[in-house]
Amino acid sequence: MIVIGIFAGIVTGLTGASGVMVVVPLLNMLLNFSVHNSIGTSLMVDVIASIATAYTYYRHGNVDLKSGIWIAIGSITGAQFGVFFAVETPEAGLGGAFGIFLIVMGSIIWKRGINRERLAKKINKVLKFKNEKERILTALVLGFIIGIITGIFGAGGGLMILFVLIFVLNFPLHLAIGTSVIIMAITASSGMVGYALHGNLKPLAGLILGISAALSATGSAKFANRIDEKILSKAVGLVFISLGIIMTVVNY
Repeated sequence: MIVIGIFAGIVTGLTGASGVMVVVPLLNMLLNFSVHNSIGTSLMVDVIASIATAYTYYRHGNVDLKSGIWIAIGSITGAQFGVFFAVETPEAGLGGAFGIFLIVMGSIIWKRGINRERLAKKINKVLKFKNEKERILTALVLGFIIGIITGIFGAGGGLMILFVLIFVLNFPLHLAIGTSVIIMAITASSGMVGYALHGNLKPLAGLILGISAALSATGSAKFANRIDEKILSKAVGLVFISLGIIMTVVNY
């Protein structure tokens, strides 16, 4: 569990993505956790690692939860809907779906370092708000969608939240990263409670994994700043795609 936690923290520190995408398949395949228990426990890991990371950004004045609260509200509600669907989904079906989700996210991470600027230009053309109410409503809806994904797959939605803060709420990059991490912790907390209420949470495992991930994420984040983004995106994307293929095959 310590090794898995360290690996998850490294991935989180390098990419800003949820460590859930590593924790779930490894708990399921290596330690024989059920898919539901793997997701519930991984959400606890997300909460611990995210709070530790957010504290660092907060100390540097790069957290603005007041402006990002609408995404948080939407994601809390969406997470409960996601948990409801997940607990009613058969083990094999949920495991296979998570594998496919990993492959998709891995593909996105593989490409995002190459297409980020072009994508940003397209989004700025589409997302034009007439007033503040439209901006808030969009943040609520997108937060709700992110919450559903969190509830079903256990992914804290860090990259998606970051995406919304930058392109919808016009946050500067460092402030967006710090705020997205604390919102991810709030969203993951909502999903974790939902899984815990259905008996799908291993608290001791979550604590061991979470502390390990929090410690390794700090070091890997510093290392990430020295690596070319395109190379990093391809390497991490390949890891996610490989884990997704293995998990899909195992569950089907």
